[in-house]
Amino acid sequence: MHDPKTSPPPEGDYARLLGQAASLWGIEPGYHDVWGQWHAATPEIQRSLLASLGVPANSWEELRAAVDEKLRHDFQRLVPLVHVTGADKASLPLNLPETATEAEIALELFFEDGSTAHHRCLLSRCAAAERHIIGEDAYLQWRVRLPSSLPFGYHSVRVAVHCNGSVISQADTTLIVGPDRAHIPAVLRDRGRRAGLAVSLYGVHSEDTWGCGDFTALDRLTDWVAGQVHGSYLALNPLNSIHNRQPYNTSPYLPNSVFYRNFIYLDIDRIEEMRHSRPAEILRNREEVLAEIKALNESEFVEYERVAALKLRFLKLLFRTFLSREVHRDTPRAHEFVIYVEQEGESLDRYALYCALDEWLHRRDPDVWTWPQWPEEYQDPNSAACVQFKRLHPRAVLFHKYVQWLIDCQLEDSQVYARRKGMEIGLFHDLPLATDSCGSDLWAYRDFYIAGCRVGAPPDEFSPNGQDWSFPPPNVERHRDDGYRLFAKLVRRAMRHSGALRMDHVMRLFRLYWIPRDKDPRGGAYVKNPAEDLLRVIALESVRNQVLVVGEDLGTVEPHVRETLARFGILSYRLFYFERHGDGRYKLPHEYPTQALVSSTTHDLPTLAGYWAGRDIDVRRAAGALRKETDHERLWKERQADKQRILDLLFDLKLVPDGYPPMASDLPELSGEIHNGIVGFLVSTPSMLMTLNQEDLTKETEQQNLPGTVDQYPNWRRKMKYSIEDLWRKDAMDFAAMFRQWLDSTGRRIM
Repeated sequence: MHDPKTSPPPEGDYARLLGQAASLWGIEPGYHDVWGQWHAATPEIQRSLLASLGVPANSWEELRAAVDEKLRHDFQRLVPLVHVTGADKASLPLNLPETATEAEIALELFFEDGSTAHHRCLLSRCAAAERHIIGEDAYLQWRVRLPSSLPFGYHSVRVAVHCNGSVISQADTTLIVGPDRAHIPAVLRDRGRRAGLAVSLYGVHSEDTWGCGDFTALDRLTDWVAGQVHGSYLALNPLNSIHNRQPYNTSPYLPNSVFYRNFIYLDIDRIEEMRHSRPAEILRNREEVLAEIKALNESEFVEYERVAALKLRFLKLLFRTFLSREVHRDTPRAHEFVIYVEQEGESLDRYALYCALDEWLHRRDPDVWTWPQWPEEYQDPNSAACVQFKRLHPRAVLFHKYVQWLIDCQLEDSQVYARRKGMEIGLFHDLPLATDSCGSDLWAYRDFYIAGCRVGAPPDEFSPNGQDWSFPPPNVERHRDDGYRLFAKLVRRAMRHSGALRMDHVMRLFRLYWIPRDKDPRGGAYVKNPAEDLLRVIALESVRNQVLVVGEDLGTVEPHVRETLARFGILSYRLFYFERHGDGRYKLPHEYPTQALVSSTTHDLPTLAGYWAGRDIDVRRAAGALRKETDHERLWKERQADKQRILDLLFDLKLVPDGYPPMASDLPELSGEIHNGIVGFLVSTPSMLMTLNQEDLTKETEQQNLPGTVDQYPNWRRKMKYSIEDLWRKDAMDFAAMFRQWLDSTGRRIM
């Protein structure tokens, strides 16, 4: 037995202890890459990741102490701080010293509806699940059966252990009871299939928009998709709040906040206060304002900063009208606003405070752009300086609450409108994986994130050097200790005013690839997350909100991940480009899974027309995103082979007419016949949902985002080829008719 007081531990002892520590904190021993090669998490990587988690690992002694403390934290507490379970045959883990076998357990359950229940049982009749040694003490973890048919919800339990008439231990825990499966609409459960169009709302434009899409333009697009295409939903880009600063802060997948949304989507003319406002400032500059709106509408790309500045100018004037007309008169509209603010609570308080501070501090010093640059006294939302700021600038904080309320009202109206138009799903929202490391969420909830490392992806065919996504991973222990309240709120907010939710990179629920601060993406490791807990919370919110959930499971996906998602009723996400056999052959329609969404492409991948023309290869070359010139030639050669496989597939399925050119090399551009054939292929799969990207409906060649670029490509700024008015032109209507005929003939149309 090693004695640390007399000699250093053998090297093998430290390695074993390091491996035990890594396992305790969820660090996986290694991973297989897309080529099947094993990459071990080296001791250096393990130590770096443990350090980011606050675990000292430089010596055997300090690591031993950290491991023992972790075990004590996990097993000396009577019950965990939170326990997530299903409704039937549920049990609660209970930790007691091994010697405490003759005891009676008393449970007092407090349900979220205010009701209570009591339950008692003898410990001897419970099942002993695990035995743990901590120092010289032995503990048993028991499984105490809970009452049958527990109601779904967020409850609490008080546990007391009685022995010889005395209470020897007592503790409280949060009990989350969730369904076994997420919500799936009846029309899909009954082997029905539906389809919809995916659009980037910022790119939707009309004569009435102010340089980017808004909720009224969304309603008019709903008219077209429901009436002319017979689509059941509109899948949208994440609408989350971003800083609207080009080119670094325009990605909807790296938001300022995952809880709140971007005000550029507001239709200013639709706001109630516009009916009662004749702001002198705007009237004096009416020609200037109209000229700016015209210029923004005519610009090739979305100009985020100019759009935001213009709409913010109006919103501040309308807020003054709201205060004087509604709040001061104590009207029903003012009461609706108060109710919204009260329901949102602390999360809205912090977000609005952040926005007000961000604006105020930048105005004081134009070189201050992010909260890490703020004076130290403002970097903690609970600081005395922040409390004083709220007291001195209440209207500035209230303004941002007003803006979020307006967004919530207009978005709710758009979902109601879509359902009224016959769309069974309506709006289909998107929950991003990330949050901006310099955004409001990190400022407001810093202890819910891990410092000292970033999330990314290991090397693969698409990114040979791996990917660094430059945002911190979540602090799983902090979320668990919080009873998953913040996570549940995030999911609930994302589902608000929608019929379906896409979760970007759903593998996050199982594990994330962490990159230590001093490493590149090749030097990271996977860290586990409590998938079963998180999925049951998602299922609970899904059932309560009647929202279908789709998990974006692209890339390296372990088989058990898809099996678990399927068990919880989460739809898989399948792309035409990626669904192949090991020899490169494309899968046939009947080989696609039923519980899935099938799509043509994503925002990060080439459009169908761009893929066929090799446009994505050319723009990557022009942007310097290829490592060497020979990559361009290799990619073109591989693309020609892929195009031929697609053409052969369409021939075999009789989705292109007889006599069509048999060689893809004779077809440099995506023809109408191939376009029609690919759409028909996707529509004919048995998958519950089929989504066609707007760019793929209208045969556009440019994709929305070129990964690995910043200002070398107009990421997240492309407008639709057709305006709302143009959609009713013959060529756009021809595309709509083609899609509609496929939906009608396969039963995917709205009913």
